Amino acid sequence: QVQLVESGGGLVQPGGSLTLSCAASGRDFRRDDMGWFRQAPGKEREFAATITWSYGDVYLAEYADSVKGRFTISRDYAKNTVYLQMNSLKPEDTAVYYCAGGRITRREYAYWGQGTQVTVSS
Repeated sequence: QVQLVESGGGLVQPGGSLTLSCAASGRDFRRDDMGWFRQAPGKEREFAATITWSYGDVYLAEYADSVKGRFTISRDYAKNTVYLQMNSLKPEDTAVYYCAGGRITRREYAYWGQGTQVTVSS
């Protein structure tokens, strides 16, 4: 059974940082592109970041304009885990963050996690 399990969400003050983790099991995602999406209350789910697979240490990362320069996506191949480092958080970053694996098209993925809540508030 394929599972993507997110962790690391929580409550943080504006300007603070959080690191989300996505642990994959049941499938080797090392040859798959992985992504992070988010869904704010009352809004549709939106793309945040994606990272390609690579042979060796070369990979490509893409970010939504709203998070570029503040968020960093990375992966640990040995642990089959993807991370999202979030800095300079803003109240508008408040959302449920979802990990996705096995990219089918640019924004369509085969596997999804259950999500982790991130709340940015003073």
